[in-house]
Amino acid sequence: MSDAAARPDPITHRRILTIAGPIVLSNATVPILGAVDTGVVGQLGEAAPIGAVGIGAIILSSLYWLFGFLRMGTVGLTGQALGQGDQDEVDALLARALMIGALAGCAFVVFQVPVLWAAFQIAPASEEVETLAYAYTQIRIYSAPAAIAVYGITGWLIAQERTAAVLIVQVWMNGLNMLLDLWFVLGLGWGVEGVAIATFIAEWSGALVGLWFCRAVFGRTAWRMASKVLDPARMIRFFALGGDILIRSVLLMAGFTSFTFLGARYGDVTLAANEILTQFMHITAYGLDGFAFAAEALVAQRLGARDQAGLRRAVLMTSFWGVILCIGLSVIFLTAGPVLIDIMTTSEPVRAETRIYLPWMAAAPLVGVAAWMLDGVFIGATRGRDMRNMMIISFAIYVAAVLLLEPQFANHGLWAALLVFFVARGVTLAWKYPGIEAEAR
Repeated sequence: MSDAAARPDPITHRRILTIAGPIVLSNATVPILGAVDTGVVGQLGEAAPIGAVGIGAIILSSLYWLFGFLRMGTVGLTGQALGQGDQDEVDALLARALMIGALAGCAFVVFQVPVLWAAFQIAPASEEVETLAYAYTQIRIYSAPAAIAVYGITGWLIAQERTAAVLIVQVWMNGLNMLLDLWFVLGLGWGVEGVAIATFIAEWSGALVGLWFCRAVFGRTAWRMASKVLDPARMIRFFALGGDILIRSVLLMAGFTSFTFLGARYGDVTLAANEILTQFMHITAYGLDGFAFAAEALVAQRLGARDQAGLRRAVLMTSFWGVILCIGLSVIFLTAGPVLIDIMTTSEPVRAETRIYLPWMAAAPLVGVAAWMLDGVFIGATRGRDMRNMMIISFAIYVAAVLLLEPQFANHGLWAALLVFFVARGVTLAWKYPGIEAEAR
């Protein structure tokens, strides 16, 4: 079967699980890594290092995720090219993603001083936390080209249902990162800087492993043909879609970043508590993304083939598994959360504070499942404009919720506003969904 030929197999539960299973496992290693980062510095017995790693990581994640459209746009466009049987465009899309990733990463390295300065101007942390976080980001910024390029590589592989390759890349990268964390921080005593160095090494090695899985493309010609890669019409479509997704991603990350920064106003202990629960949020997001990514690939292929019935079946069946997963995660967080909290920090004040807000985190998967799954559907359909507009509406609702709830209920108000944000995203995207089915006729 040609690499560019969409699989003719019917959409079944087995196929969805085959796609999603490796993604669930691979994405689960990311929050596990975050938990290890937090847990390793948590063994130092102080709140400041936990907050520093949390703030430093979220600053860089926010910056890099500005280019998250490389993964999302590449999945949708590559999947549709597969549905149309266009191998040259499949290869050219990988080259475009790598080119943009390399240029963006190098720009972050070159302009790191003003970029990091601006980021820390909006981070109202204590002086100790900010000093440690700045040292962390100054090291990690040098792996920006690799970290951003991995977005494009991952999207290209997912579109072809090559999720086993994605699993290997993530396990290699995050597994190496965790081992180096333990060695550098607990073994060598490098502290927060050790966490940053471990991530720098792991991100570069992960990009190289990802390129190895794409090696077949480099034996063909389309990836290096300027007429294919830089085709004006295709580039305009890529960047138009990327621009819409970029705006959507900026607002999404602004919501999560503001949650972290606003929580920091209540002190280092509350900041650390929110950071630990944020790791639980990552577990939910990355686990659920397995089924959302399956929706991306299958929706894109069925839309490219103009198969409305297949598209609807993909949406319903992937969402079914997403709901099952979220119910399970909510139960786990509610029952096993206190044990996990104790593992992640030895600070008694942080443990007690985290338990107070645990019920909010336990509710998050159930409240957010619609938003996560519909994100996957709209990404596969390359409906960037709808994603942008619905996120603008949802973010405005979130800001209103923060202004209304946070002055009255402090950190509880912040958590409530975050869940309101999830609901708004799901409702607004559901409103626009019928247009996707109409396009597949």
